[in-house]
Amino acid sequence: MKSLMSLTLVAALLGGCASMHAPAPARTADGVLVGPAQMTLYTFDRDVAGSGKSMCNGPCATNWPPLMASASDATMGEYTVITRDDGQKQWAFKGKPLYHWAKDAKPGDKTGDGFNNVWHVAKP
Repeated sequence: MKSLMSLTLVAALLGGCASMHAPAPARTADGVLVGPAQMTLYTFDRDVAGSGKSMCNGPCATNWPPLMASASDATMGEYTVITRDDGQKQWAFKGKPLYHWAKDAKPGDKTGDGFNNVWHVAKP
C-alpha cells in the first residue's frame, strides 16, 4: 500500500510538470497499469518485447490509441520510450508498448482485455 501511495504521489508531481514530461503509467490497487487519466492500459501480443517497435499503426492505433510520451521523456526503471513508425514517442513497460482501448468509457473499464485473444490488460 505504501508503494502505491508513493507511486500516486510521484504521478501527481509529474502531472504538475506536464509541459516538461508526460508521466509514466501508474498502477491501480489491483495491479493494472493506467495512464494519466486513470484509464486501463493494454499490451498487444504481436508487439515483440524489447524490439522498440509497435505493430499497432494506422486503423489499429485508432481503436487502440498508444500511450504517448513527450519527446523529452526517457526511460524510468521498467518504463521505456519507443519511437513509433510515424516518429512519435510511446511508453512501453518491460519492452512492450502500452495502449488504451477506445471502447473503455471510464476509469476501471477493462473491456479490451482478451479482445481477439491478442490484447491484454497491462500488469507488472
